[in-house]
Amino acid sequence: MIPPRWDHQSCDEAASATLALALGLEPVVARLLCQRGLGDPELANRFLNPSLDHLHDPMLLADMRIAVDRIFGAIARRERIAIHGDYDVDGVTSTVILRRALELLGADVVHFIPERLRDGYGLQPVAIERLHAAGVALIVSVDCGIRGAEAARRARGLGVDLIITDHHEPDAELPAALAVINPKRTDCAYPDKYLAGVGVALKLVQALCHAAGRESWLPGFIKIAAIGTLADVVPLVGENRVIAKLGLDLLSRGPHKIGLRALLDISGLSGKTIDSYHISFMLAPRVNAAGRMSTPDIATRLLLASDEAMGDQVRALALQLDGENVRRQEEEAAALAAAKKIVTTDPDIGARSVLVVAGEGWHRGVVGIVASKLVDAFHRPAIVLSIEDGVAHGSCRSIHRFDMLAALERSAHLLTRFGGHRQAAGITLDAGRINELRAAVNDVADETLGPDDLMPRLRVDGDLMFRSITGGVAAGVASLAPFGAGNPRPVFAARRVEIVDGPRKLKERHLKMALKQEGRIFRAVAWRAAEQHDYLTEHKAALDVAFSLEQNQYNGETYVELTLAGLKRSEEVRK
Repeated sequence: MIPPRWDHQSCDEAASATLALALGLEPVVARLLCQRGLGDPELANRFLNPSLDHLHDPMLLADMRIAVDRIFGAIARRERIAIHGDYDVDGVTSTVILRRALELLGADVVHFIPERLRDGYGLQPVAIERLHAAGVALIVSVDCGIRGAEAARRARGLGVDLIITDHHEPDAELPAALAVINPKRTDCAYPDKYLAGVGVALKLVQALCHAAGRESWLPGFIKIAAIGTLADVVPLVGENRVIAKLGLDLLSRGPHKIGLRALLDISGLSGKTIDSYHISFMLAPRVNAAGRMSTPDIATRLLLASDEAMGDQVRALALQLDGENVRRQEEEAAALAAAKKIVTTDPDIGARSVLVVAGEGWHRGVVGIVASKLVDAFHRPAIVLSIEDGVAHGSCRSIHRFDMLAALERSAHLLTRFGGHRQAAGITLDAGRINELRAAVNDVADETLGPDDLMPRLRVDGDLMFRSITGGVAAGVASLAPFGAGNPRPVFAARRVEIVDGPRKLKERHLKMALKQEGRIFRAVAWRAAEQHDYLTEHKAALDVAFSLEQNQYNGETYVELTLAGLKRSEEVRK
């Protein structure tokens, strides 16, 4: 694997000093805020201290008034309402919060989430027909539908009103629905364009709560919305930050309904202070596993469970989720090994800027994860396809500098179906056209990407000497959490550091060590870095290290450890 290039971020030092003085911040923290475009003291203070008051008026979203009035009309007339969700965490959490809100408002409400292997992706005419046959008069989509023009036409033909709420990129022409709520609409002046699907659903819930005089209900919905927001890897700024930060605090504090308690327990998170890592790598994979491996209704029913008498049923659902997650891990490992082998042994595939790999019978529920891991391993956009009965179903993941959705739009003549974002998308095509797709997307890549774009990079926010690392600095850095897209975890660099203990292998995958610089010593861990053991042992006397700060507790004491993001022989030694 090519070692990443360290990209050192610049900063307006005068602005940083002014901000530190204005807000009483550690200089390191002020510098980080300025680098994130938050040099204005009011903006920085809102970022550090988000509150419910920072949520925008949901009525600023185009068609929101139409949607709210129609929903209350349906409630008053006892019309049946169906929520049509999606099978990932974003879609499941969207379904849960909207269904719970409508139930609390007295609606006759059901939900439908398509199953990946049986129903395919998105809002389909057949689902509209199924819900109409069940007596549904109003369908509200969440996290899907923006490209469901055919489904919208079918709803209109059947006399079913359709409200679409979504956050994916719209086509040039919107579906002919009663209302289309999506901040990415070109004619929508909503100030925050980057909400997750559950964020858009939350705005509808917020509007309904306000109209009903039930604003006090909102925090209970925000903690579920935080799960979907963090899982969907949207930029953690603006309203997404408000939802994520407040939601994590509420998830950590409780109390919770029985279903959410069971999910936290099976994920090993009961009683813990929950952060974005816990959501992304422990809780969300279990919710996702339901939609990937069997039916998303397992996760939906679990999160909707609120009756304390449902203890046995809830425990069974949680155990089923955990079992599906284990099965997902096994399927993922097998498909990833096969995909990597193709990339490294077939030059017609591995030498291209966009990796397009396919396999017979790879589980369709894991191809998105495999694509993400290929991007991480090779720092190139990746399309992973599962072939079944002559049809290829795939997921696409990209790097920052390549617009995957635009490449698919240029290749649309080869595809049966596609949709998504700049960085992630789903596709379906005839398996016989995979080679044509590979050529087409690589033609786009060859026009838009250079060798430098395919070089892995490590963002380094600035130098930080060990003597400057204090509990106050670590706490100040932690105040910028939750970290993720749009708000990356700060990474610092220290020069001429010595390994004074270790490196020692941990579970044959990771490395633990103690680092020393100018008399200060910190414990450090390098995850998934066991292959660097011999190199670090050879150069342990003088290394440059890139690291993030972690606050840990032991016997009631808080101490700082370093999580290593990069290590290399000291630059001064090489000169």
